[in-house]
Amino acid sequence: MIRRIVLLSCLLLAAPAQAAAIRIVDDAGRTLELERPPQRIVSLTPHLTELLFAAGAGAQVVGVDSASDYPEAANMLPRVGDYSRINFERILALKPDLVVVWVGGNRAADIHGLEKSGLPVLHTQATRLADVARLLRLIGQASGHAAEGEAAARDFSARLAALQVRATRRPPVGVFYQVWDRPLMTVGGQHWISDALAVCGARNVFADLRAVSPIVSREAVLRRAPALILSGSDAPDVRRQWQRFAGLPAVKNQAFVRLDADRLHRPAPRLIEGVAALCVAVAPWRLSQ
Repeated sequence: MIRRIVLLSCLLLAAPAQAAAIRIVDDAGRTLELERPPQRIVSLTPHLTELLFAAGAGAQVVGVDSASDYPEAANMLPRVGDYSRINFERILALKPDLVVVWVGGNRAADIHGLEKSGLPVLHTQATRLADVARLLRLIGQASGHAAEGEAAARDFSARLAALQVRATRRPPVGVFYQVWDRPLMTVGGQHWISDALAVCGARNVFADLRAVSPIVSREAVLRRAPALILSGSDAPDVRRQWQRFAGLPAVKNQAFVRLDADRLHRPAPRLIEGVAALCVAVAPWRLSQ
């Protein structure tokens, strides 16, 4: 009888730990197994920091990259490096039980170094607009906040659907989105900004390029004759750069708009605000065609 009671007690004590165990497949196709939800998480990009807080795991974040500045609480956290190089000593000193990385955004050598150190690593990828909702779910599950991640994902998807411009007989306005000037860089068809342009009833003139952030020539831009040129607030002033090309439709229309890079360039919940601003910027030129 006593042995049965002891056995039952052991089973009851083990149940919560088993229920809290986490097993998921990340974006690199690797299976991440944690005995319990992580209590000390390090984020290595600004959008991952935003996603962690949005999914309900903000209190578990103990370190971030140098560019993580949202939400405000992120500014109070220790810095562990940036996209060009991370500080392994600082990360190890924080004793994280999970490090969240961006494949393609963080250096492969840094990610490998983290894994070699024996730290649990959650690999994430983000290229499309739909990835925000998907990552909210993934990060919610990985951090022990599946319900919060699911709720945030549904909210993002609902707000995105509400922005979708209804199809009209007017052709979508051709847009060149300039990321940088030297080299001249834009977004390809696999980028979330290209998706966002389609949501707003516009067309990325370089949507046929498969690279996420391709380098293009000035001549290629002139050939594709965009009616509107957009850029982020973190890029040099594009208006001055294109003024001498009087035959370009965007120059004829003086159609140049700068948008908030923090909202449009980060695949995180605030991206929905960036898409809304993008739709406002595109609307006058779309309706004038």
